[in-house]
Amino acid sequence: MRVMRGRISMRRANRFAMKKGLVLLTALLGSTLAQAQEPAPAAQAIAAKMQADEKLTADWPQLERYRNENVALPAPARNEQRVVFMGDSITDIWGHQQGVFFPGKPYINRGISGQVTAQMLVRFRPDVIELKPRVVVILGGTNDIANDAGADALHRIEGNLTSMAELARANGIKVVLASLTPVSDYIEPNQTKARPPEKILALNAWIKDYAARQHFIYLDYYPALLDANKALKKNLTIDGLHPNAAGYAVMAPLAQQAIHQALGQ
Repeated sequence: MRVMRGRISMRRANRFAMKKGLVLLTALLGSTLAQAQEPAPAAQAIAAKMQADEKLTADWPQLERYRNENVALPAPARNEQRVVFMGDSITDIWGHQQGVFFPGKPYINRGISGQVTAQMLVRFRPDVIELKPRVVVILGGTNDIANDAGADALHRIEGNLTSMAELARANGIKVVLASLTPVSDYIEPNQTKARPPEKILALNAWIKDYAARQHFIYLDYYPALLDANKALKKNLTIDGLHPNAAGYAVMAPLAQQAIHQALGQ
């Protein structure tokens, strides 16, 4: 009897252990399934990045960005002095996130953040030519410098700027070529590492010379934004690259003066 009772007790203990193990296994599986159904923040960030990359691959020049606005825009009035600003983020955020973009003027912002001049060239027809402006203000190249440290980088930027200017001229649009703006490391580090001032100055020198040779207007933002250390003034920028409202307030009259020159006023 004692042996039987011992065996029964052992069986009960084994069954209890098995039940306990099943409960723990079920809880573990449930937790794993819940994690699979609800991705961790890192996984969500990766998925979002993949979707953004796929979208950019499908529309690398971002022709969709302004498609609806371009379609909705009426043709310029007979005496309208329409101006299009073509550029990257320094143009894009002007009047959208920082500063005021020429209130009361028939000026159109067609900047797209992060773009290089090759992307700007691809979308130049729908975002500039087809809008029939009197003047185009072209500012681009800083992202090319940051993304390509190769020896031919400046040459490729120059070619893209030349192509845009030639397209504008062929379509009766006056051309204003803007200098790249300076950078500084006061707020965020490594801005000058990504965009070496000597490369910016070299490109600006070429733009100035090319504009003079082709009888375009050269819009020189660079010196107006510099401090005594030959860097972008800390009080004129949000991050050492992009102007703030005060920075755009310095740039606006310079741009307006260049537009007047282009129009012969």
